Amino acid sequence: MQATTIEDVLAARERLADRLLRTPLHPYPALGELVGTHVWVKHENHLPTGAFKVRGGINLVSQLDADERERGLITASTGNHAQSIAYAARLFDVPATICMPDRANPAKVAATRALGAEVMFHGRDFDDAREHAERLAVERGLRYVHSGNEPLLIAGVATATLEILEQLDDVTTIVVPVGGGSGAAGVCIAVHGRGADVEVIGVQSDAAPAAARSWKARRLLEDEMNTFAEGLATRTAFELPQRILWELLDDFVLVSEDDIRRATVAMIEGTRNLVEPAGASPLAAAIAIAPRLAGKRVVLICSGGNVTLAQLRELLS
Repeated sequence: MQATTIEDVLAARERLADRLLRTPLHPYPALGELVGTHVWVKHENHLPTGAFKVRGGINLVSQLDADERERGLITASTGNHAQSIAYAARLFDVPATICMPDRANPAKVAATRALGAEVMFHGRDFDDAREHAERLAVERGLRYVHSGNEPLLIAGVATATLEILEQLDDVTTIVVPVGGGSGAAGVCIAVHGRGADVEVIGVQSDAAPAAARSWKARRLLEDEMNTFAEGLATRTAFELPQRILWELLDDFVLVSEDDIRRATVAMIEGTRNLVEPAGASPLAAAIAIAPRLAGKRVVLICSGGNVTLAQLRELLS
């Protein structure tokens, strides 16, 4: 695995230019009051699949060779990566199989199937599904797409940060959710590749802290996975994103499940957008470290908006 470069990100932007519209970046004074500084939200929830990962999916699938397209793809996901690969596979007429945990978000399952992918259920969590997908890739001769250890995925999702740097002058801090870490790795590459003086802060649930603990230890670790936020739900850190984060990430914040719940409601109310819990975790982190953000211009990456009605009822109750 070669580390993703800023040249890869710029090439990805060219590939995505006629496929995806630039997502909005809006200021929200109500959220700023919660954090005590100027706050903007980068609305990746406005992308066709409702989440940032579609940037990477299109970039990767567009670069498959003829043999890979003929054999088809297989991947594992709790939902947003699944939709990303399914969307891109449909765009380029490539068969796609998605392994998902038994209790995957039903809205994300339905959306993945609607895009034409075959969905297979396996295991209690993402890592069970991932290990099953890896076995099936060998058995069936499919092109396995890892949700984190793919340079083209990271290059694709990094294009969102290029947009932020063009949309907002003098941004000082970007707070980004971390599950597998491709999104945070992409932010870091774009910021440093552009020579921007921007602090990048990752956020994860303390109920699934493998990536945060791996970043602090500078080695790959496993940990518990008990978060309700699917986009943060990994119990194993991924090598390629971690290598990038070890070098370039400025800080990592762990927040509680209750903090994420409160932040999700606050973002839905404050932005009038559907926001999934992983997409609200940057607000939870910003509130947790509010004193050190005073006077800064902070961008929260809303990674997705794929929240179910059942989740909404629970959150609002």
